[in-house]
Amino acid sequence: MAATPESIELARTAAFAAAERLGTDIVALDVSDQLVITDAFVIASAPSERQVRAIVDRVEEELFKRHGVKRQRREGQESGRWVLLDYADIIVHVFAAEDREFYALERLWKDCPTIDVADALAEAEARSDDGGTAAQVPSEEG
Repeated sequence: MAATPESIELARTAAFAAAERLGTDIVALDVSDQLVITDAFVIASAPSERQVRAIVDRVEEELFKRHGVKRQRREGQESGRWVLLDYADIIVHVFAAEDREFYALERLWKDCPTIDVADALAEAEARSDDGGTAAQVPSEEG
């Protein structure tokens, strides 16, 4: 059983939001055949704890704005090194770069197919190139 179209769309939105806040090495994996609890993982890296938090905030904002979904759970916010956002249909992992390398989730789930998020990443890049908000860390006001 493959990830649902809704889950794929959520994953693409999460990938877009992560890229907009300068997340790197963004991938989405269809884990629906391996796990019953979720359809997809979205994994992104950031160069600093501050950037991890900015990505997490943007992912939450975009998923709510575009799809009306709120996270069910957030883990790891205190340390800022690996934050997990659980949306039931998708789980978003945002890592500090060296922690991502250490935990190597892609290696653990290497048998799972990827979800194509190239268009979402290109949209975020284009928005950045056009002077959009991609390079800006969110302000305190939101």
